[in-house]
Amino acid sequence: MEKEYQFKEIMSKPERLAPGHRMCAGCGGTVTVRAVLRALHEEDKAVIGNATGCLEVSTFMYPYTAYEDSYIHNAFENAGATLSGVETAYRVLKKKGKITDNYKFITFGGDGGTYDIGLQSLSGAMERGHDMVYVCYDNGAYMNTGTQRSSATPQFADTTTTPAGKVSAGKIQIRKDLAAIMAEHHIPYVAQTTFNANFRDIHEKAEKAIYTPGAAFLNVLSPCPRGWGYDASDLMKICKLATDTCYWPMFEVVEGKWKLTYEPRKKKPIEEFLRPQKRFAHLFKPGNEELIEQFQKEVDRRWEELCNKCN
Repeated sequence: MEKEYQFKEIMSKPERLAPGHRMCAGCGGTVTVRAVLRALHEEDKAVIGNATGCLEVSTFMYPYTAYEDSYIHNAFENAGATLSGVETAYRVLKKKGKITDNYKFITFGGDGGTYDIGLQSLSGAMERGHDMVYVCYDNGAYMNTGTQRSSATPQFADTTTTPAGKVSAGKIQIRKDLAAIMAEHHIPYVAQTTFNANFRDIHEKAEKAIYTPGAAFLNVLSPCPRGWGYDASDLMKICKLATDTCYWPMFEVVEGKWKLTYEPRKKKPIEEFLRPQKRFAHLFKPGNEELIEQFQKEVDRRWEELCNKCN
């Protein structure tokens, strides 16, 4: 029997990310952090890790942080290693009776610090099975340093290192499927989510990730208004289009079993997701129709592959 949620009460819980940080209006990363931390039970304390990136520079300025829980800033490449070490120390101290409080361990990293620079330490932490949650707020580029491409950047996106112009149609390569890579670590819980019209899906998955014993990974689409080129007020609209076009499927992998958690009633064409974003404006110029068709074929291929896994 599925758990019944009283969302009015959940959304009224005290915030664990204090207001007054310097994240941009319309930033998906901030919404991701608030939604994940809201899944913590009020009696539990937490240690929050944070790889260098937009989130870190905007929520932490020594000696102040926007987090109500214990906070550790670590380098781009070692978020997984840092929290796995803290989690190990906690277990030892609790076993010796030196700590009695219950702590949960959650680390946040952007796609640059997760898909790319921090992949090695993330993989190690997951393979060792530390009781922690790694949350990737995926905004599809290195936004903190000027919107350079990452391996999470979608094909044909215009970035400062893959500029679209007369000799280039943007990024050449297709994006990495990190959630599938994490699932292949055979950890207890992996999920992909975002906030498409409501926060039920991300809340349920965050709570499962936090309270499932062992390693867990959440991949959250977290749009960036500056890097993607959309109006700040359109955050939820962009996320809804991402899921309704199946560009960003929402699913979970529980003990190796794949399950879709959202399937659009009518799958929308990918151009509805691409058109509101300035980073894809060049795709809608005459003569580039074939590029949109190519993008659509890749989305369809991945969606079919995912559906087969979930059957």
